[in-house]
Amino acid sequence: MYWLLEEVTWEEAKEIIAKADYIILPTGSFEQHGLHLPLSVDNIRADNLVMEVLKRADKYNLKLAKLPTLPYGCSEHHMHFPGTVTLELDTYIRVVTDIGVSMHRHGAKRFLIMNFHGGNIQPLNIAIQLIRMKTGMKTYLIHWTQYARDLIEQWAKPGWGHACEHETSMIMYYRPELVRKEKIVKPKVKTTAPITEFRYFDEITDTGGIGDPTISKPEYAERIIGEVSERILKVLSEALKME
Repeated sequence: MYWLLEEVTWEEAKEIIAKADYIILPTGSFEQHGLHLPLSVDNIRADNLVMEVLKRADKYNLKLAKLPTLPYGCSEHHMHFPGTVTLELDTYIRVVTDIGVSMHRHGAKRFLIMNFHGGNIQPLNIAIQLIRMKTGMKTYLIHWTQYARDLIEQWAKPGWGHACEHETSMIMYYRPELVRKEKIVKPKVKTTAPITEFRYFDEITDTGGIGDPTISKPEYAERIIGEVSERILKVLSEALKME
């Protein structure tokens, strides 16, 4: 069973939040994705892939309620490409924390963040700590790609990661009209020193992408969506049993 909180009234929300096993916040970003993909790639993935999880909730006897996708994230590393919007780290952490605390004040039992942008991971780890500290509410973070990595690597080339064959295949599957097929090229990725540092993406790649989008196919996305959704639902079901 699932509910979309953006479609209900406050009166309905009161009952839903009390019933839900998890309140889910999808998190994306608004940032460049190479020459051939729109700025909304991560939000398209968040909207659709969370729905894939919700639609399978009955199989695991889970009750899930979804908040609207948070469309802006931490994208400073993409800011040299026009159109990208970034929130400062402390702003992002406070926004996510406030959303979690708001749900707790309305009676939420558990808060789950499902993330679709790598730049959000570190600040989200801080946010889930703050939510737990402030409310005591069980708070979880799932980064979708972590549950898909082995499946993606069965067909993607080494070095995939941004506006690549994986993300391009996803947008070909869900929003093919937004893919500029004539602009699909394999980017030139620059060699960097083997030491941790902060780099802007134009220091890494000429197009804003990494990986090889020229081998993308919507069938690749379709092949993994169901399996990854099942993996996530199993983890959520197991987490309930462990409480």
